[in-house]
Amino acid sequence: MIIIPAIDLKDGACVRLRQGRAQAVTVYSGDPVATAEEWVAQGARSLHVVDLDGAFRGRPVHADVIGRIARAVRVPVQAGGGCRTDEEIRRLLDSGVARVVIGTRALESADALQELVRNFGERLAVGIDARAGHVQVQGWLKTTAVQAVDLAAAADAAGVRTLIYTDTVRDGMLRGPNTSGVRALCQAVTCNVVAAGGIASGHDIRSLRDLRLANLAGAIVGKALYDGAVTLKELMESAGSP
Repeated sequence: MIIIPAIDLKDGACVRLRQGRAQAVTVYSGDPVATAEEWVAQGARSLHVVDLDGAFRGRPVHADVIGRIARAVRVPVQAGGGCRTDEEIRRLLDSGVARVVIGTRALESADALQELVRNFGERLAVGIDARAGHVQVQGWLKTTAVQAVDLAAAADAAGVRTLIYTDTVRDGMLRGPNTSGVRALCQAVTCNVVAAGGIASGHDIRSLRDLRLANLAGAIVGKALYDGAVTLKELMESAGSP
C-alpha cells in the first residue's frame, strides 16, 4: 500500500478543507508546484491533486497549474475536479497527468462509463465520495440516493481499474479512516481501491493494512501531513512502502 500526499487547489493556492466545506479552508502554500516537489523530495511515489474550484464550478479551473505540477515531478500525478467532458480529460492527460479522476460524470450511465474506459483505459479513475454510504457529487454539495458500493460495483463492471474512495464526513477531521466502509467497498470490486478521509497517524495506516484486502492499493493523506501531525516517512513505514 502506497501513501499518496494530497494537493488541493483553491484560488491558486494549496489548501485543505474540513469535510469539503469551501468556507472551512486553511491555506498552506501559495506555490503548489513547490509543495509537490517537496513531497517528492520526502519520498512520495505518487501525488493526488484536486481542483477544488473546478469541482465546485463543474469545469476545470486549475488545469494549467496541474500541468506544471505534473511536469515538475518525476512521479505519477493523478488529478481531478470538475472534469465533465472528454476534452477536459484529454487536456489534463496531455499536460502530463498520469491519471484523471472523475466523480459526477461516473454517475451518468453504465454505457457512458464503459465508453470512457474504452477511450482512456487505465488512465481513468473514478472518485467515489460518500457520506453515510451515499455518493456525493458536485464538489460534495449534493448527496445522491446511490450507494457507494453500488457505484463501485458498476465502475468495476465497466472496466475501471482504480477507485478513489473518500469518506467525506471524516475528511480533514483527523479521526481515523472509515475502515468498515473501506472493507465493504474493496469486497464489492476486483479493481484497485485507494482510501482517503480521516487518516492522521501510522496507527490509522496499520488499521487499513490489518484489513488484509489485496486490492487496497493505497491511502491519500492531506491535513495530517500539512499540520505536521505525522511525517510522510512515518506513514510510509507503517504502510510497508519501500
